[in-house]
Amino acid sequence: MQLKNATYHIQDISMEALAEKYGTPLFVYNAFTIDRQINRLQNAFDGFPHRINYAAKSLTNIAVLKLMCSYGLGLDVVSVNELQMGLDAGFDADDILFTSNSVSFEEIKEAIARGVKVNIDSLSLLETFGKEYGGSQPCSIRLKLDPLVGEHEASTEWHNKSKFGIHYSRLDDIKALIDTYNLDIVGLHVHNSSSFLDIPVYVKAAKRMFDIARSFEGLDFIDFGGGITVPFHPEDETIDVNKLGKALTTEVHSFYDDYGSRPEIWFEPGRFLVSECGYLLCSVTVLKGDRDLPYAGTDTGFNHLLRPKLYGAYHDICNISNPEGELQNYHITGNMCETDFLGRDRPVARIREGDILCIKNAGAYGACMASNYNSRLRPAEVMIREGKVQLIRERETYEDLVRNQLDVSW
Repeated sequence: MQLKNATYHIQDISMEALAEKYGTPLFVYNAFTIDRQINRLQNAFDGFPHRINYAAKSLTNIAVLKLMCSYGLGLDVVSVNELQMGLDAGFDADDILFTSNSVSFEEIKEAIARGVKVNIDSLSLLETFGKEYGGSQPCSIRLKLDPLVGEHEASTEWHNKSKFGIHYSRLDDIKALIDTYNLDIVGLHVHNSSSFLDIPVYVKAAKRMFDIARSFEGLDFIDFGGGITVPFHPEDETIDVNKLGKALTTEVHSFYDDYGSRPEIWFEPGRFLVSECGYLLCSVTVLKGDRDLPYAGTDTGFNHLLRPKLYGAYHDICNISNPEGELQNYHITGNMCETDFLGRDRPVARIREGDILCIKNAGAYGACMASNYNSRLRPAEVMIREGKVQLIRERETYEDLVRNQLDVSW
């Protein structure tokens, strides 16, 4: 988003004009940003065979999935519905990895029936898989590592309590199940948290995965998951993907020399690809305040952008209606009947009732986590690509809200 002639634009499209045409709240996505982020990763990892699998859960709109498919990416999905949306968007089943997490075996069977690879993350599920399929269906194994212990205190807590994957200390149990059921293990996967990773930590995790992989023959891929984040706050430090690519290239080729073949290295970015592409436009409905800072109330809230409420996440907020106004600190709030801060004590160009505010970094885990809490409707979504605006989700209506409810006469 650029400020030109006192007006914010994306690809020469006025943000205020979008708000006027489509109303607020409104999610706006810039396809150019997605293109830039994909190219950054492809260039960073061009020193070894790799595949980028878009993490569908981060922004699941089918138009976004079609865009990712057009770039030749693979897809990582976490439910059968995401899987089906991926197929509908044009992905080949062979390019989709279903990563299970606390799912029933029936869902695993549905995924296999649709022709995709499945990622198993518990010993009990691996045993059930073996009893059902033996070696007739390939699968990968999701592992839980402790790569950050001793380096980040917060990450130690996160990894100790993480529900994802089979802890690597249970490798003997995994191997016993493989031998018992003659399982065809084609890949290894690890879940990384983007909250704590830096390059030394990422490389440490890679080394541990390669050490484990040496004990598995005939792997097709090793999947490092996500974990590459983007800056939300101006002072945030993030991974330099080019430096990461160089560091990984050394480790990958060292592994290849020992292993004897060249499994692809997979990555499954979500936030990295779509977070910065997204903006949530909202209207200021009320200004009030007495002894505290002014409150700027808006027509959105945590029903549309849950991250500030759920995680305490920081999202930059600007006033696109008065971009050159004098800065003043405000509490920016939503319209939920709950404590609903989108930003506390934020310096924003002077706000007036009716102004349009823009919440940045709203592409990942924004619209896809939205709800109908307080019986409010979910916003429309538009994408700007090559200078053209495309409506990719209509604003909900009251009819959408009550569509599946049944009228009962007591």
